[in-house]
Amino acid sequence: MDPVRPSANAVAVVNGRILAVGSLDDMRLIFGDQPHRIDDRFGDKVVVPGFIAQHDHPVLAALTMSSEILSIEDWVLPSGTVRAVKDKRDFIERLTRAANARSDPNEPLVSWGYHPAFYGPLTREDLDAVSSERPILVWARSCHEMILNGAALAAGGVTQAVVDGFDDTSRKQSNFDEGRFWEQGLFAVLPHIAPLAATPERLRAGLELSRDYMHAKGITFGNEPGGILSKPVQDGVNAVFSSPDMPFRWSFIVDAKSLVAAHDDDAEVIARSEALASWYGGMTSLAPRQAKLFSDGAIYSQLMQVREPYLDDHHGEWMMDKALFERAFRIYWDAGYQLHVHVNGDAGLDRVLDTLEANLRRNPRYDHRTVIVHFAVSAFEQVERIRNLGAIVSGNPYYVTALADQYAEVGLGPARADAMVRLGDLSRAGVRWSLHSDMPMAPADPLFLMWCAVNRVTASGRVAAPDQRISAEEALRGVTIEAAYSLKMESEIGSLVPGKRANMTILDRNPLAVAPMEIRDIAVWGTVMEGRVIPGSKGKRDASAVPAGPGGTAPAFDRAALRHALNVVHAHR
Repeated sequence: MDPVRPSANAVAVVNGRILAVGSLDDMRLIFGDQPHRIDDRFGDKVVVPGFIAQHDHPVLAALTMSSEILSIEDWVLPSGTVRAVKDKRDFIERLTRAANARSDPNEPLVSWGYHPAFYGPLTREDLDAVSSERPILVWARSCHEMILNGAALAAGGVTQAVVDGFDDTSRKQSNFDEGRFWEQGLFAVLPHIAPLAATPERLRAGLELSRDYMHAKGITFGNEPGGILSKPVQDGVNAVFSSPDMPFRWSFIVDAKSLVAAHDDDAEVIARSEALASWYGGMTSLAPRQAKLFSDGAIYSQLMQVREPYLDDHHGEWMMDKALFERAFRIYWDAGYQLHVHVNGDAGLDRVLDTLEANLRRNPRYDHRTVIVHFAVSAFEQVERIRNLGAIVSGNPYYVTALADQYAEVGLGPARADAMVRLGDLSRAGVRWSLHSDMPMAPADPLFLMWCAVNRVTASGRVAAPDQRISAEEALRGVTIEAAYSLKMESEIGSLVPGKRANMTILDRNPLAVAPMEIRDIAVWGTVMEGRVIPGSKGKRDASAVPAGPGGTAPAFDRAALRHALNVVHAHR
C-alpha cells in the first residue's frame, strides 16, 4: 500500500516498528554484521498491511455474539460456523434445540439475529411454544426490537400494569400481549430485562469471543465510534481489551451526541470529552480529538431520511434534533476535533453537508477530514459536494449484499436500492473512502467487506449497479491505509513503510491476484501485531449451542451495558 514500493519480499522489524522494506538482499546490506535473525515462516504466504476495523461496537458485538446466533447470514466464529436461518420454522426448531441443551430450566436463553422482514412476525406465543418455563429473549437482527416469552416477562417483573406506566411513546412502542418491545419501548423495559441479557459474565464471554473472531479475520487495530460513557462498563471492556495479550489495539471515539445533550456549557462538553482519556490503558485508548455525531436513522429498518418518499410512504427519523446537531457540530469543530457523522439517507446527507459548509465558511479549517459514515442512500451530485467540502467517506458495502434485493421491492425501489454505497462514483470523483463493518451490523471480516465492494453481488446472485464496483486494490486500501487515514493514523498504521508499527495480516493467497469472487475465500493465517507473531484459529466446524455461564448480580452494570448497546443501535435501527 506504499506507492513508492508497491511490493516487496522482506520486512525488517525492530522493537515493534518497521525498519526497512524491500528484498532480502536489501536487508542484508542494511544489517551488515549487526546481529539479526531471518524468519522465513511466511515464505509461502502473502503479507499485507494489518487490517483495520475502523468502526465496530465491542459491547454490542459481545452481547450479540455471546447469544444464540440465529440470523439472516452465516457467522463464521472461532467456535465454528453458525449457519443462516432458512425460515421461521427453521428458527423455531433451532431455538428449541438450544433451549433443550441447557440443563438449568431457569437459565435465560438470549438469541440474536431474527429478522421479521425475512421470516415474518415473531410473538410471545411463538416463544412460549418453545418453553413456558425458561426465560427466552429474542433480539432482532436490527437490534432495535426484542421479543420475550411469558417466563422472561415474569422473570423481569414485566406486567401489563408496568407497561401501562410507560410514557406515551414507550407505551405505543410496546405490545405486552405479543411480548414485543421496540424503539423507546425497548428502552423503557430495559431496567427489567437487563439482568437477563447483559450480565458481567455474558459481556466478558462475548468480548473474548469477539476478540478471537476479529483476530481470526486478520484485524490488527480497531475502533469504536461513540465510546462508552459508563465507567463500570468500560472497566468491563478493559478487563479483556486492555490486556497485554490482546492481538490488536482498540481506540474509542467520543460520544458527542450524549455529552452535548447532557451539558449546557460548551466548555464543559470539551472538558468532559478530554477527561475520558483516563478511562483507558494498556491496549485501549481514546482516539485523540475525534467525536461521533448522528444525522438520520439507519438502514436495517429503513429509517434513514430520504429526499423522495418511500414506496409505502412511511417516513424516516432524525437521530438528533437539528438544533442539537448544529450545536454539537459547532462545539467540536471549533475545538479542532475530527467529526465522524453517522448518516444513511440523501436527505440526512444534505443536513450533514449543509452544516459542514456553514462551519467551513464561519471558521475555515484545513484538513478537517470530516467522515461521512455508512453512506447508504445518496444522490450522484452529492459526491461532488463531498469532494468540494473536503469530507471523506467510510462506507458499509454489506448493505448492498444483504439488502439491495429486498429494498428494491420494499421502501426504496430498484434505482435507489442498487446504487447504495456508491463507491465507484467516489473513486471517479477523487473522494477518499474506506470500508467498515459496523459489527455486528455486518461481519467484522475485512476480506468479506472487500468482496462485497468489489463484486456488489446481492443475496439473489445478481450484480447491483455494476458501475459502482471498485477494484480489488482499492478495496484493500479501504481496509488498510484508507481506514488508517479516516482515523488520522496514516503515519502509524495502514501500510508497510519504515517507521510505522509492524502490523501485518498474513494470507494464503493474494487478494489482488485471485478472481474477484474468490476474495472472501482467502484464508487468514494470522497476524503480526507490532512485531509479535500471532497465529489465527485453526480448523472449521459447525458451532453447537453452548450454554452460557451462570448469571451475575450487578444490576447497575447490567443496565449500563445494555443501555450503551441500545444507544448504539438506536442510531442503527
